[in-house]
Amino acid sequence: MKFWVLTLFPEMVENGVLTSITGRAVEKGIIEFEAINIRDYTNEKHGKVDDYPYGGGAGMLMQAQPVYDAYMSVVEKIGYKPRTVYLTPAAKVFSQGKAKEFALEENLVLLCGHYEGIDERVLEKIVTDNVSIGDYVLTGGELAAMVVVDAVSRMVPGVLTNAASGKDESFSENLLEYPQYTRPEEWMGEKVPPILLSGHHANVEKWRREQAIKRTMERRPELLKDNEDDR
Repeated sequence: MKFWVLTLFPEMVENGVLTSITGRAVEKGIIEFEAINIRDYTNEKHGKVDDYPYGGGAGMLMQAQPVYDAYMSVVEKIGYKPRTVYLTPAAKVFSQGKAKEFALEENLVLLCGHYEGIDERVLEKIVTDNVSIGDYVLTGGELAAMVVVDAVSRMVPGVLTNAASGKDESFSENLLEYPQYTRPEEWMGEKVPPILLSGHHANVEKWRREQAIKRTMERRPELLKDNEDDR
C-alpha cells in the first residue's frame, strides 16, 4: 500500500510518518509513503498558493489549480484516479472501521488543507472521502493526515510484529480495550488482578471481555448502542 500526502509542509508529515512503527514499515517496504509539496505545482512565479476568499471573510484560501495539478501528478504516476481523502473538521469523525476500509486500497491520497481551507471547486473534482479526526480545528491537515496514516498502516498485514495486537485493541467489536498490566506484580501497593496470574486462558478471556464491556459502558456507552444496532 502507498500513501500520498498532498501538503504545503512535506517535512512535517515526513518527520511524523518516517518514525516508530510506520517508519520501520516503510524501511521494510511493507508500506510506501510520499509527501508531495503543493507549492511545487503553482503557476505563480513567487510560489503563491492562496488568495482572498470571494464574498469576504477572515484569512486566505488555497487555490484550486496547484492542488489539482499536485493531485494529477499522482494520477499520472499510478495510472488511475485513486481514493482521495480530504482532512477537514466538516466531516464524519474517522473510525477504526474506516481505517480498515482504507487499508484495502493500493493507493490512498491524503489532502491537507491550510489557511481557511481549499477552493470548493477542486474538492468536488478530486475528493472521494471527507474525514475529520475530531470536533476541533487545527491549523492544517498535516497532523490529521499522520493520524490516518498511522491508524490505516496498523491494518496492513506485516506492519505490526504481533498480528493479534491489531485485532484485540480498542474498537474491535465496538468495545474499548480492557485494562492491562505488566511486571512488577505489585506496584505502590496495587496488585495485578489474580485472574491474570491464574494461567487459565478461558477465564482470562472472559474477564477481559467483561472489563472491556464495563470500560465501554463507563467511557463510551454510545458504542454499546452501536453494537446493538449492528445486530
